[in-house]
Amino acid sequence: MKKSKGRVLGEGKYLRLLDRDGWEYVERHSIRGIVAIIAITADRQLVLVEQLRRALDARVIELPAGLVGDLAGAEHEDLAVAARRELLEETGYAATRLEFLFHSPLSSGLSSSLITFFRAYGLKKIHAGGGDESEDIVVHEVPLAEADAWLAAQRVRGCYVDPRLYVALHLAARD
Repeated sequence: MKKSKGRVLGEGKYLRLLDRDGWEYVERHSIRGIVAIIAITADRQLVLVEQLRRALDARVIELPAGLVGDLAGAEHEDLAVAARRELLEETGYAATRLEFLFHSPLSSGLSSSLITFFRAYGLKKIHAGGGDESEDIVVHEVPLAEADAWLAAQRVRGCYVDPRLYVALHLAARD
């Protein structure tokens, strides 16, 4: 199937709205990619982040994740380098090894973005985490055996839970 180039309908600092053959979608035009990291400590704690997401005006429980190539001077940043950077920045953990898992559509009906998943091994706590000055991130370390109940409690508390966490739990069960 031939893919036509989208016609630009509008553009902001980070996002572009396009139309391709009557289908409107969004693309991020100022990045190389998006990464998400499945980080599990040696004592089987899943490392998660909680942050306010302005588009939802709500707090969301998520995997550590971030943009690739969005920093000045690092526009050609490698995906794995970005994954290490985001893991350390958001959670305070450094990994001795990263394993590429897969690429996946972020929201295939709305966006052209793909997210790249990595599994982090050999975690070492370097600092408290919490993100950069523009972020308000709370780090959670959740025992894998209690993760389903913990996530349910977060929903009751009023947080949204990113569905990618359930993919992470499925993959963690295979370890």
